[in-house]
Amino acid sequence: MTRAESQFNLTWMRRVIPLLAVLVYTGLVSSAGAQDGGANFSISYNQGGDEADYSMVIQILFIMTIVSLGPAIVLMMTSFLRITIVLSFLRNAMGLQTTPSNQVIVAISLFLTFFLMSPVIAVIQTEALEPYQAQEITSQVALDRSVNTLKQFMLNQTRPADLEFFLELSGSGRTGVADLPVSVVIPAFVLSELRTAFQMGFLIFLPFIVIDFLVASSLMAMGMFMMPPALVSLPFKILLFVLVDGWYLVIRSLVQSFQI
Repeated sequence: MTRAESQFNLTWMRRVIPLLAVLVYTGLVSSAGAQDGGANFSISYNQGGDEADYSMVIQILFIMTIVSLGPAIVLMMTSFLRITIVLSFLRNAMGLQTTPSNQVIVAISLFLTFFLMSPVIAVIQTEALEPYQAQEITSQVALDRSVNTLKQFMLNQTRPADLEFFLELSGSGRTGVADLPVSVVIPAFVLSELRTAFQMGFLIFLPFIVIDFLVASSLMAMGMFMMPPALVSLPFKILLFVLVDGWYLVIRSLVQSFQI
């Protein structure tokens, strides 16, 4: 079996196994609750009274879809993207290829994301999740409130020029902020995050480039052409970063760069 075939089989299994699990679970539940030994399987949209809600099977499928798309949601709709890029810039500017490792950078970014997104999560908990658990609102209303809260967070970080750019690409006219579709807000937010992260990365690179320039000039003046400048400048970069309390400055700048 070739590598491409094995990857295809692995991807196929990841997609099919959750669906089979849902079908088996639904079959067991329906058969246990059926009368006269009959098994009933229903996927419906209940419309009773003034309120409507999806059946349990649809809700389970929706939850599993959210879980499978969780990494993409965390990456593209939260502060994780900017934090990860800035920390990667910092590691490259210091000349440290594997320190801290990718796992450490991702872990730091994830916990900082939890810290920054805690007010947004609290609003979703209060306005969407708790009323839904108390059966005061339907799942659709809870989903709309959660999406609107995340959309407001993304709009606070997004430049108006980026929103206008994607509105123009989508062919939409002038739209109010409250009526902006999520399909426009998310790419505009990602573009703004990339631009902000690269601007912060440029500012991080500047002091380390000055150290590299001074070390290279000193080595050339002493005739030490065979000595790699990066090897000599690395201890000075680390010393400078420690003396100015670089981690404190970087983390503080990252946290203050977000408008919550």
